[in-house]
Amino acid sequence: MIGSTLAKPLSAGDRDGWATWKARFLTDDGRVVDHLQDQASHSEGQGYGLLLAQAYGDRAAFEAIEDWTQRHLLIRDDPLMAWRWRPDVPDRGADWHTATDGDLFRAWALMRAEVFSGWAGTGAAAGAIAASIKTLCLARDPRTQGEPVLMPSAETPRSEAEVLFNPSYVMPRALRELGAFTGETDLARAADHGETLLAELAGAGPVPVWVLITKGGYSPAPPYSDAQGYDALRVGLYLMWSDRPHHPAVARQAGYYDDGASAPVVVSPGGEVRTRSTYPGYLALADLVRCRPARPAASQDEPYYPATLGLLTAVARREGATCSI
Repeated sequence: MIGSTLAKPLSAGDRDGWATWKARFLTDDGRVVDHLQDQASHSEGQGYGLLLAQAYGDRAAFEAIEDWTQRHLLIRDDPLMAWRWRPDVPDRGADWHTATDGDLFRAWALMRAEVFSGWAGTGAAAGAIAASIKTLCLARDPRTQGEPVLMPSAETPRSEAEVLFNPSYVMPRALRELGAFTGETDLARAADHGETLLAELAGAGPVPVWVLITKGGYSPAPPYSDAQGYDALRVGLYLMWSDRPHHPAVARQAGYYDDGASAPVVVSPGGEVRTRSTYPGYLALADLVRCRPARPAASQDEPYYPATLGLLTAVARREGATCSI
């Protein structure tokens, strides 16, 4: 079932936050820039930017972002995006490999634009991306050979014995709404099973950024990190956005947060907080995961990632009935 969106109206603060984000990270021609990553653009950033433009009702920005994406990242033989574009590469070439989170958010944004915003003509592209995610980015859980697991990319090696899994790519609401819109029921199944995987991982400790799912259970995935790192912060955000406030992974993540002026952003597999940050975006996410009122955001120049998480958190608060605050 496709839910409603923007149940709560945009405030002046919301609009100011979006305007600030655009001024800092969005070029006039629609490229979302991560200044700390060699001025690169990623499919994740283009997908997030497209979703945010739709959520903030900014059709001009939405069309610019989608136009840049089509011209620079759609270089494959399928509807999925190349995952990275760098201005310093000869001929400004893009890396043709994919990142599933970027494609998922782009498809979801295109679907929302047609269904919720009435911006006709975007639904067909959403359907094509959803079909490719189903075909290229779903594997089978080696323990069951039945339930679908969302893969981090179309190129990720997978076998009947093991599957590489990034928990932060599972956005249940996006998967379910896309599945309902397109009829790709495996996407909704991937959301359901993804929540099961997240609960199992949270039962054992902090949800890691990367893990191998094997026939015998879970194991580290060298050389990838097994800590609850920056990417894994999205687990709690996505579950809250999907109205899953009582999910074990939310409780696990919330347990590391407090009312202090900084928020944990890296937690070791044993539960030791390794890194903290004062960036407002991380603090906003912590408040949402703890189901607490958002604290006033201090004026601070944030890099792309925490600033974007902060805006996504604001959208999650408006769209979900999880926290009546």
